[in-house]
Amino acid sequence: MLGRIKLALWAMTGLLAVTTVFFNVYIFLMSLWNYRQKKKWSPSESIVVALALADVAHQLVCYFWMTMDELDGRCRLDQMPYTIMLLLVYSLKFTIMWDTSFLTFYYSTKLVSAPNRCYTQAQASILKHVTLAVFLIPLCGLGTCMPMLVVFHLDNDTAVNKDCGVLLPDTRPAQVYEAAYLLLADVLPGVLMMKCCVSISTHLAIHLRNMKASANGARRPKLGSQMRVIQMALSLVAVFAVFLVVDLYVQYQIAVNHENIIVLTFFFTSIYTAATALVLIYGKKSFWKALVRDFNVCLDQYPCLSCLKIPEQKDKHRIPATVKKG
Repeated sequence: MLGRIKLALWAMTGLLAVTTVFFNVYIFLMSLWNYRQKKKWSPSESIVVALALADVAHQLVCYFWMTMDELDGRCRLDQMPYTIMLLLVYSLKFTIMWDTSFLTFYYSTKLVSAPNRCYTQAQASILKHVTLAVFLIPLCGLGTCMPMLVVFHLDNDTAVNKDCGVLLPDTRPAQVYEAAYLLLADVLPGVLMMKCCVSISTHLAIHLRNMKASANGARRPKLGSQMRVIQMALSLVAVFAVFLVVDLYVQYQIAVNHENIIVLTFFFTSIYTAATALVLIYGKKSFWKALVRDFNVCLDQYPCLSCLKIPEQKDKHRIPATVKKG
């Protein structure tokens, strides 16, 4: 029964892997195309590209480990390659979490003007070194995960399941490290994202109230392209919050109850990376319009699937092609 569950998770993770790689490679290629047109990177594009590369690398390493674990059911091969792949998965997960929170922080600085001068200067100094930050985040993730080789013990055969190269905590120092890792990799970026979410939501409420007051209720206030960025940032926080709850529960089961259900972590992380990539594409209007257009063109080749077409936004102020003369 457990073997069938693992096989089902492997198959579903494979489908999510294809989706994740497609969306993130699309983001990467479109960003490169924009760079060729503009000859420069914006800070947000640097963070988005770093996040897309981390998502693809995480998905490939994760699925390769799951495939090897399925093929080598009795774990007869050397366990060190499995363990190294798991360390890479955890470090890449650290990178993904902090890249996402860094991107949300960037959008909050663009949308919200803080009256505190020291806070504003701190934001400016951080955003001035965006490129350095996106390089340091993966290094910090790898450095944070390396102690797993020392404090954790190898356990590939538990009462619940059988996986290869899994490191589990069983001593007090190992449990302390496990809590510290979850704090650094999940909780702290989550706190930063929630802070940015509150700031953006407060800014939106104040801005809409001011626009409504200035219009005297004559028309509905509109934010234009800014509203799309706000929706994207809040959606990133919402997706992260759902993933955080699930991931903390799974990690608790692994650390405290010693249930070897690490494949669930990979499965839920795959859902998170696919959903995040789709939100990022929606947030960039040019990316979204190009994706919808290409998707509809592909469906044109199969008339039976025409019901799946996504409506393309049209200019409401476009002049009709033909005008009847009176």
